[in-house]
Amino acid sequence: MIKLVSVAALALAVSSCASIDTLLTKTNNTGSMTKTMTSTNAEKGLVTMQSNHSVQETADKLAAIIESKGMKVFARVDHQKNAQGVDLTLRPTQVIMFGNPKAGTPLMNCEQSVAIDLPQKILISEDADKKVWLSYNDPQYLKTRHNIKGCDAVIDNISKALNGVSTAAVAK
Repeated sequence: MIKLVSVAALALAVSSCASIDTLLTKTNNTGSMTKTMTSTNAEKGLVTMQSNHSVQETADKLAAIIESKGMKVFARVDHQKNAQGVDLTLRPTQVIMFGNPKAGTPLMNCEQSVAIDLPQKILISEDADKKVWLSYNDPQYLKTRHNIKGCDAVIDNISKALNGVSTAAVAK
């Protein structure tokens, strides 16, 4: 029984990876790549966009856009640099933590447990094929995760803000 469960779990994990790859790298009828700008992985609760820039350039651009919109960058974590500090290697990976109490406080008033997922975070990372991706928690996922009710306008505003700053950061 344990072996059967293990094999099933492995098969599920492999098929999940394949489906994510399919979402992010769809091909057209000629077999060439079509640009997939945004995908939402409902299982992970992530919205992911491909960037036209390096990790560093995307993160710099994102931080500047966030600040220009009146939000505050609370922290910027360079995981690659931290890994190098202990003699390990990691592809470029940065996380920017940011927010604005005018947006976060109403969300926490809807359901205080959402504070564990605040401030907002955006991940910028490079994959093995040197493609750069920007990802953030889908506010709809947070709504479900924290059983937030009666705050659709707040969720919608946060969704629009995250999409806006992210789209601007990855654009040419």
